[in-house]
Amino acid sequence: MDLELSPEDQKFRQEVREFLSTHLTDTLRVGQLRTTAMYPDPDVSGPWQHLLNQRGWLVPLWPVEWGGTGWTAFQRFIFETECALAGAPLVHPMGVRLVGPVLLKFGTDAQKREHLPRILSGQDYWCQGFSEPNAGSDLAALQLRADRDGEDYVLNGSKIWTTHAHFANRMFALVRTSNAGRRQDGISFLLIDMSLPGVGVRPIHTIGGDHDVNEVHFDNVRVPVSQRVGEENAGWEYAKYLLEFERGAGIFSPRLRSQLKRVASVLPSTGSGDGLLHKAFGDLNADLDAFEWLEARSMASLAPGSSPGPVASVLKLRASRLKQAIGALGQRALGRSGLRWHSESPFSDATQPQNMSLVPEYCNSRAFTIFGGAAEIQLGLIAKSYA
Repeated sequence: MDLELSPEDQKFRQEVREFLSTHLTDTLRVGQLRTTAMYPDPDVSGPWQHLLNQRGWLVPLWPVEWGGTGWTAFQRFIFETECALAGAPLVHPMGVRLVGPVLLKFGTDAQKREHLPRILSGQDYWCQGFSEPNAGSDLAALQLRADRDGEDYVLNGSKIWTTHAHFANRMFALVRTSNAGRRQDGISFLLIDMSLPGVGVRPIHTIGGDHDVNEVHFDNVRVPVSQRVGEENAGWEYAKYLLEFERGAGIFSPRLRSQLKRVASVLPSTGSGDGLLHKAFGDLNADLDAFEWLEARSMASLAPGSSPGPVASVLKLRASRLKQAIGALGQRALGRSGLRWHSESPFSDATQPQNMSLVPEYCNSRAFTIFGGAAEIQLGLIAKSYA
């Protein structure tokens, strides 16, 4: 996408480029490059988060009084684009982009003072406790019990597909505090210390060879009532607000562009006779151009501290399908050489060809239309919102 920048935006872009040139090390670039899962491990994302926090650039969606940047939406788009082009690590979003905005809108002053500074500093590493073995796309079917006992809730049950729970010291979770009325009406939003007695984490290894997700078990875990966000049994509304940030407040197109660039590096020459691959590459470039415009337009209407609204589902669905299409094209372009990859040969091994990261990226991309809200769920939300 070629946008005409104002003098102010040109100056801002140059400022970002200078920051990246000075602070983005080769170690951090390689760490992100070798990440084939959804997010880099904290030994890669953590140092980058610290640098951004020191510069005051970590939480552009937060109000200025809590550390926000005060950027325009287009400046944020410039920042994310330059970071992606430079190969900067993704910042783990669970704290800064998901639970942080929920606390800012619905948390008590005490909860904000306790948790927000530790999110910024990286002292707390968060995971998301939403999905369960029998409650994924049908999230309202969740059954993790939280029974009131004095000033505590006692938790029993489990969560699944919990990204980076093996690293996290904190979880924000939806729990069932009542079975009366609609299923959505009996859900509360809790903040959980992962070191509490009775919390257990079991790894799940994906077909891409990564350990990114986990199953988390709760056996009589006592969580103080003071760690409930908002009203009891009103957690469904807070979760819907959070999911708008998960699905629509990220900027996906620059990272998708970087992935497509890696695919271009393994395409056969134009004289090879495989015109179908090049046609597919051209079609994806055009689709990605259109998505960039949609994303930039959507971000332009998003003020700091506000939620994306229904367009979040449009952006999430389109980004997921583009991710899968780019992954599939990369696998096609590798041809037989892609069959040599297997999960027991980690990509941290410098002897592996760099472009072979396309294989686990393809495998992992299959989940993009499931997690964060399945494609079918997004289509339903879009139909309701724009009917």
